[in-house]
Amino acid sequence: MMYSIILPVYNESENIYILYDRLSSVMKNMGKPYEIMFVNDGSVDETRDMLTRIHDKDRCVKVINFSRNFGHQMAVTAGLTYCSGEYIAVIDADLQDPPEILPRFFAKLEEGNDVVYAIRTHRKEGIIKRLSYFLFYRILRKVANISIPLDSGDFCVMRRRVVEAINAMPERNRFIRGLRSFVGFIQVGLEYERDARIAGKSKYTFRKLMRLAFDGIVSFSYVPLQILTVVGFLFFILSIVGSLATVYFKLFTSIYIPRGFPTTIIAIMFIGGMNMLAL
Repeated sequence: MMYSIILPVYNESENIYILYDRLSSVMKNMGKPYEIMFVNDGSVDETRDMLTRIHDKDRCVKVINFSRNFGHQMAVTAGLTYCSGEYIAVIDADLQDPPEILPRFFAKLEEGNDVVYAIRTHRKEGIIKRLSYFLFYRILRKVANISIPLDSGDFCVMRRRVVEAINAMPERNRFIRGLRSFVGFIQVGLEYERDARIAGKSKYTFRKLMRLAFDGIVSFSYVPLQILTVVGFLFFILSIVGSLATVYFKLFTSIYIPRGFPTTIIAIMFIGGMNMLAL
């Protein structure tokens, strides 16, 4: 039995050594082979050099270095692709998800579960960020065509067969927690209290959070396509009505209609509507 711990990292030089010390202590106490996989997502601070030094002194540590910042989800994907363990954990490097609770999660796998995902009972971020997360998870759950657990991020542990199923998915813009739910298997949640960040600032800017939310909703919901279908149908109907109205006003009334303008508008609405219906 081998454990793999995947940690996406971006400009976390203030946390790296503390994270390594705490995580390696936990894994050594478990008394089984393990690997710690840091995926350096194009960090521009001292993170890369620090990870190299850790790797040089501890061969249980593996490092993947990206040529630039590809994003958190791609970093997790790289870790899932190259990990070797039978039990695989995904955990952030900011120490808000405490490594000390990993044994509890692995113990749940031993009970026969395939996935144990973390449910955050308390968050230490600001009220605006907490509210944004709260609304996002509930909107996603409402519109998604699969059941995605509330208040669960990427922090989880999985069996090898689950990771292989996720790796086989063809998606390029990945929403890992959605793919994790999509592949099925026996899944259970485990509540924990999320710690405050001990150093540095969150690397998830508002723009990145919005992009993640967009990927999640578009990837796992038919609602955007259904909205486009309805709008496309309305445009199609309006173009037909507009065509009939234009012919009527032209032939049977003296109302002045600018030449070419109605035709252009009707053509745009008709073509646009047909395009949206074709999606």
